This record gives sequence, C-alpha cells and structure tokens, in this order.
Amino acid sequence: MQVTVWYFAGCPNWRTAGQRLRQAMDEVGRADVPIAFVPVETDAEAAALGFAGSPTFTVDGADLFDTAAAAGTLACRIYSTPAGLAGVPEVSDLVAALTRKMAS
Repeated sequence: MQVTVWYFAGCPNWRTAGQRLRQAMDEVGRADVPIAFVPVETDAEAAALGFAGSPTFTVDGADLFDTAAAAGTLACRIYSTPAGLAGVPEVSDLVAALTRKMAS
C-alpha cells in the first residue's frame, strides 16, 4: 500500500493533513504503512499530474476524495466536512475513505 500526501508549500494545510492521515491510518489498523509527502512545485508540474490541490491524499495512486475534476494548478484544496468546508478532511472522513479503498 502506497500512501501519499501531495502538497505545495504555499498551502499551510498539508502539515495538519499529514497528522490526521497518520491518525486515520492507525485507526484502520495500518500503522505500519509509511506516508510519503510529495511536493508539487510548479504550475507545469501540477498540470502534468492533474493535481487537485493541496493537500491531496492518494492510496496506490488513486485520489481518496475524487469528488471534482482535477484543477491542475497550485491551489489549496477544499473538503466538505460535517462541520462545513475546510482545508483538511476530518479524521473520520479519512477513516471512511481509507476503509472504502481497502475494501475495493
């Protein structure tokens, strides 16, 4: 299982994203899986990757929250959470997305 947080340094949410993802991984019983942090540094790189914004969570290359078309630009990503729109999903949202991914 390859778990990645894609981010760009101009978006402050990626650090919190990593902490929440680690907690979610622990909750689904995958504390053994390392999380890679991959910076996206230019608009050209973002376009080539189909970068959906920072932070983007992928497992084995698939976006855990593939709810919108990829933006392909350096931008902060917005997630729908039970508390409203936020720059990072809640741990419970990550647990649900990981559980769906692991079941498929």
